[in-house]
Amino acid sequence: MCGIVGYIGARKPLPILLDGLRRLEYRGYDSAGIALVDDAGRLEIRRASGKLYNLEEAVRLSPLDGSYGIGHTRWATHGRPTEENAHPHRDSSGNIVVVHNGIVENYLELKQRLEAAGHSFQTETDTEIIPHLIESHFEGNLEDAVRAAVAELKGIFAFAAISRLDPGKIVAVRSGPPVVVGLGESEYFVASDVPAILSHTRDVFFLHDGDIAVLTSDGVRLIDFAGRPIKRQVSHILWDPIMAEKGGYKHFMLKEIYEQPRAVRDTILGRVGQETGRVFLDEMQIQPAEFAAFQSVRIVACGTSWHAALAGKFMIERLARLPVEVDYGSEFRYRDPIVGPQDLTVVISQSGETADTLAAQREAKQKGSRTLSICNVMGAMISREAAGTLLTHAGPEIGVASTKAFTAQLTALFILALYLGQARGRVSQPESVALAQELLGLPARLEHVLSADSHFEDLVRWLFKATDFLYLGRGIHYPIALEGALKLKEISYIHAEGYPAGEMKHGPNALIDESLPTVVLAAADPNDEFSLLRFEKTLSNIQEVKARGGKVLAIATEGMVEAARAADHVIWIPPTHELLLPILEVVPLQLLAYHIAVRRGCDVDQPRNLAKSVTVE
Repeated sequence: MCGIVGYIGARKPLPILLDGLRRLEYRGYDSAGIALVDDAGRLEIRRASGKLYNLEEAVRLSPLDGSYGIGHTRWATHGRPTEENAHPHRDSSGNIVVVHNGIVENYLELKQRLEAAGHSFQTETDTEIIPHLIESHFEGNLEDAVRAAVAELKGIFAFAAISRLDPGKIVAVRSGPPVVVGLGESEYFVASDVPAILSHTRDVFFLHDGDIAVLTSDGVRLIDFAGRPIKRQVSHILWDPIMAEKGGYKHFMLKEIYEQPRAVRDTILGRVGQETGRVFLDEMQIQPAEFAAFQSVRIVACGTSWHAALAGKFMIERLARLPVEVDYGSEFRYRDPIVGPQDLTVVISQSGETADTLAAQREAKQKGSRTLSICNVMGAMISREAAGTLLTHAGPEIGVASTKAFTAQLTALFILALYLGQARGRVSQPESVALAQELLGLPARLEHVLSADSHFEDLVRWLFKATDFLYLGRGIHYPIALEGALKLKEISYIHAEGYPAGEMKHGPNALIDESLPTVVLAAADPNDEFSLLRFEKTLSNIQEVKARGGKVLAIATEGMVEAARAADHVIWIPPTHELLLPILEVVPLQLLAYHIAVRRGCDVDQPRNLAKSVTVE
């Protein structure tokens, strides 16, 4: 759960590495460090605990120079976030340096063996094992020593290594966490994620598990762990580098909230016929007849993506009339799931590299299930291993708390649900046209919701001092209650709980008093009888809260005046189809969490103890 960056070429590496680390801070910000090798073979390291500006200050006070190098920003797993434990780490001789993302599971066993052989360790980290292990195999060629070392490592890991005894070379390895290699004009880059190198090149390829990349000033050579030459397909990234910048917004999170109309529009683009309502899913190894024959759907995800999956269950069951189970990626393979060729397994991951979700995908495939991925990164591991991918087009998401990736996932799930409904003959052509029209109208409705942002600055004055929140929703709105509570927890550090509104009498009512704000998802589709029935029951929940002295903030559909009469405060969203309302109602919850966190002085983009991509279990 760390960020790796490396550069070799004709330019000065220090500014490039620092810039890359700045763009990778969402992957970890407990500490950071840089290692450079100069033309004379001198290797220098600078490290600092805390945020990246501490490293920049260390470099300013004690400058270093070199012709190539590697850098790292850390999210601690083994060892406290101190300067001593910060990467890069080196062997006892100081000749080999490594930056690492992942976990070495057998590091204690290796450490004992290496100590018995005379190696001396200085840190609490598992990473320090790697340069020592490489050194124990080193005979003048770095990639040969790396290959010998990885054969002894257990766990999931990605790392980049340099050695002053084999100069002009960066060796990068992938066995689990993501590694991307960038190709420039006589210069080459390696990183944990595309944004680190996007301002320098858009031509990249992703390492697969078991790949080793050897970067020199002459080019990039690829081998597998057995030393056999391999090739990987180069992708051209279409993101504009400015998309990964704040663009005048105070925080990345706020910028990404405002990018949601564009993200939803781009995810729909080219997939839904406006006049026919037909859905087109390209680049699928799964044939339409197979989609029609599936007997059930399993959706596997983690965190915010799991909330999207839970909403997707309602979409697929309603439109395709297929039973759907939703699993946490971290739990799926530990319960020996009943899944096989008759089931479609949908795996959802913003980064496409989430370790738990990848493991679940492999478990489903091993049991014979076809897997379809929903992912925001072209070429990511989860999509390479799937029989088809619904790529969301949210663009790079830098804020740790997911916003636009979530609404893009909901959009993709609705498209998949509509496709399955059409393939199974459950959605008629007139119904398809009506649903397509509602879907295509979402971006404009999202812009309407965002136009009321200034309302939140006044609203949070009575909310930001609360110590607990309760979020309530029924049906497809319950996952959005969970997501709203998660957003508040992530960035404001206020305890919040999402709950099915119908379960209030079974315990949560005991919590309600005048100090507990309750956020109720009371949006409804006036043209849907089930939605109106749910709305009536939700109004009863509001009255339960009010009867116990609680304060209620409701998210309601414009025109549903009963909500305004029942609640203390109402945030209005435009009407749309019941299954699409979650995409609109989550935006006020994101803005609410954002403004409360800002009012409390929290680090919105980089909340404590969290990182963007969970690439280790």
